[in-house]
This record gives sequence, structure tokens and C-alpha cells, in this order.
Amino acid sequence: MNTITAAITAVGGYVPDFVLSNKVLETMVDTNDEWITTRTGIKERRILKDADKGTSYLAIKAAQDLIAKANIDPLEIDMVIMATATPDMMVAATGVHVATEIGATNAFAYDLQAACSSFLYGMSTAAAYVQSGRYKKVLLIGADKMSSIVDYTDRSTCIIFGDGAGAVLFEPNYEGLGLQDEYLRSDGVGRDFLKIPAGGSLIPASEETIKNRQHNIMQDGKTVFKYAVTNMADASELILQRNNLTKEDVNWLVPHQANRRIIDATAGRLDLEEDKVLVNIERYGNTTSGTLPLVLADFENKFKKGDNVIFAAFGGGFTWGSIYLKWAYDKK
Repeated sequence: MNTITAAITAVGGYVPDFVLSNKVLETMVDTNDEWITTRTGIKERRILKDADKGTSYLAIKAAQDLIAKANIDPLEIDMVIMATATPDMMVAATGVHVATEIGATNAFAYDLQAACSSFLYGMSTAAAYVQSGRYKKVLLIGADKMSSIVDYTDRSTCIIFGDGAGAVLFEPNYEGLGLQDEYLRSDGVGRDFLKIPAGGSLIPASEETIKNRQHNIMQDGKTVFKYAVTNMADASELILQRNNLTKEDVNWLVPHQANRRIIDATAGRLDLEEDKVLVNIERYGNTTSGTLPLVLADFENKFKKGDNVIFAAFGGGFTWGSIYLKWAYDKK
């Protein structure tokens, strides 16, 4: 077979040491462990406490974990795609800094931002570069320091998000493994329901925007939940139908880890057994761009060569979709 497909050949992950548990949150805002667990499935989340470290630190650590485990030379990496909603700063792309810091000095790099769908969209982008035949090793990193944009007096958002990063390496495959199909969508109706109002070109930073906490993430939880449940499930079901896959054909569902009820609804639509649904939300919360690759890093031992893996995500904007991928290796 001479057709090039793009396969994931290595994964890495990183989460900070500090654990922000539900019990600790009870001392910060009017909430409790039972309420959080029942509505989100989250027990704790990791927080990068160092004031002088940003999203790039998480990304570098995840990339270094991948490089060490896969024993690859960073100089062989052709490009780095940085999926993130919390770049270190405006203008200077975080991915460029990360590529330099990990020694991928022969690569070109840039950032990709589609909120919680950033990594899913990044998979499509990375695979397209590989399938073009022009690039052999594309490093895709999903990382977010969500604690940098969360208002810890807002109990509707501070219970959800955590910090973390994951990375995957895409390489050419000639056995028909790797990315098989994708269904990616977006709808601008979501612009007002999940956002950071200020800090961009529309509402530049000012004393007033800071005073009004307009640089923190804000969401209409009920609306976001409704759209997420419907669209993640619809996209995943369509991917199965389009590829003539039954629930028995699916080995693993890798869903965005935003809310346990959304995950369960997606799995329910596909009629998947619980043991096929990979979940780590209880330990990390929603790490936004980091959720999908962190699931891969945590459960890498479960994947076998040839496994059918369904990815699904939903994010602000709104952005959402599903990807069907055949796993390409057995972990040594």
C-alpha cells in the first residue's frame, strides 16, 4: 500500500503537582463536593501555581515526556502545532517558543485556537500535513493554563477547569492505520455563550475591564451544556454511520473531558459499554486543549495496534466534531 495515512506514533503528557480538590474549593466559594461531583464528575484538578510559568511550561513538559519515551531526536521534528486557548502572550506564538525550548529547531511552529476543540482541529491539521507527503514528523501539543483565566469567586466556572498538557506525534503510515475520517463543524451562534469578553481587539484591556473581571472566562452553562450534549453525540454517531461502524467495531471513545454528563450522553448515543469510554475528568477537570491528549497519555497501555478510536470534542465559538482513527502501535 503506497497511500500515506497519518498515524499517531507516540504520546506524552504532563500535569502540575498542586491538587485543587473539591474540599479545598468548598473553602473558596459557596459549593460542596457532592454538588460538584453530581453535576460534573470532577473530584480534583491540577493547578500550575508558579506565577512565572505559563502554558508554554506545560507544553514543554508534555513534549519532553513524549520525546523521552519515544527516544526521538527533536531535530527530526518538521513542525510543531500548539493547540491552546491560553497562549503565553499575544502576537508572539507560544508554539514557536515551545519548539525552540524542546530543541526542535528545524521545525516551524504556530498556535491553533478553537477553544476546547483546539486539539481535535489540530489532529486534522497535523494529519493533512503528513498526508501531503511534505512532512514526516508533526508534533501536536494541546495545553492550557486555565487557572490564568478563571475567576475563583465564580462558582459556575472555577469548579470546572484545571491546568494540563498532552502531546502526540503524527508520522506517515503505509498500512492504512491512523486518521480515517473526520467531521468538524462550527457555529458562530456560540460567540456570546462562552468567552473572555476583554483583552482582544474588540474590547482592549483597560482599568475598567480589569475592575469588571472581563478578562476571566464567562459562560452560560445551561446553553453550552445543551449544545455540547447534542453536537458531540451527533458528530460521533455520524462518524460511525459514515464509516459503517457498529458499536462492536469501536474499541475506544476518547471524549473531551468537560462534564461527565456530556461524556455519558455521547457514549449513550453510540450505545457503548462503559469500559470502552476513557475518562479522567475526575482527576483533572476540564483542561481544554489538554483533555484529549491527556486521555491518550493516561490510557496508552490500553491501546492495541488496529484499534478503532473515536474522538469527540465541543468548544466555545461554538466548535465541535469527531475523528475516527485507527491506532498504529502496541506500547512496548
